[in-house]
Amino acid sequence: MANYTENRKARFDYQILEKYEAGIELLGTEVKSVRGGQMSLEGAFVIVRGGEAFLINSNIPPYQVKNAPKDYDPLRNRKLLLTKKENTELVGSEKNKSLTIVPISVYNKGRKIKIQIALVKGKKKFDKRESIKKRDTDREIRREYKGR
Repeated sequence: MANYTENRKARFDYQILEKYEAGIELLGTEVKSVRGGQMSLEGAFVIVRGGEAFLINSNIPPYQVKNAPKDYDPLRNRKLLLTKKENTELVGSEKNKSLTIVPISVYNKGRKIKIQIALVKGKKKFDKRESIKKRDTDREIRREYKGR
């Protein structure tokens, strides 16, 4: 299972409540570009409209720029493939204004490209400071044990 891209900022900025695995609808050249590691999830988010989930603002540049169609949009909305049950759960949770849905990572599962999305709640500034402090203390502890 190869991990193509990861949204590290999401783990820092948000508290993850629930994770989902979804398929993603891509064009053939986009698949090659994702497998080449050119996809970016920075600033991307998921919306649910009409019972379907869409990935918004993710950047997938063309695999070969000269062979790309003239009307190709690297920031186009991409449909996420979820079960009906998962779609209804996301619709219900999206109505809560304090929660949002963000992509966490893109990876392959067999021959399919999957995306892991999460229902998240934004962290406050003091929560972020707390996570930085915890990360630093864990690093210090690992250094101490490594030295022994």
